[in-house]
Amino acid sequence: MKQLLLVFLGGGIGSALRFLITKIFNPYFQHFFLGTFLVNIIGCLIMGIVLGLSLRGDYLTQNQLLILATGFCGGFTTFSAFAFEKHSLLTAGAFFHFSLYTLSSIVIGILAIALGLWLIRLL
Repeated sequence: MKQLLLVFLGGGIGSALRFLITKIFNPYFQHFFLGTFLVNIIGCLIMGIVLGLSLRGDYLTQNQLLILATGFCGGFTTFSAFAFEKHSLLTAGAFFHFSLYTLSSIVIGILAIALGLWLIRLL
């Protein structure tokens, strides 16, 4: 039960923060959902750091891993919003923006995970 509550707490904080960031940043660009892009990339970076710390040794307990990786990152990042926004771009005929947003989200997301893992290796 404690583990469930930790995931719930982390997910709630992540979801609330995602909501605020998307409300602030998404309205600035017509065909690029900057808020969703930022939360997904920042979430990948945080996940890389958290997993790097976890793999490095006794830096994180199982409970800390649950609240940060499963809870916070799971609530903070969002594939469903990402997919909906892709659908919106396709139905609007914004094929260039669809391609740019999709490719940059995937490539930069993977690079953010790698950066987080690399930063932890420097410690």
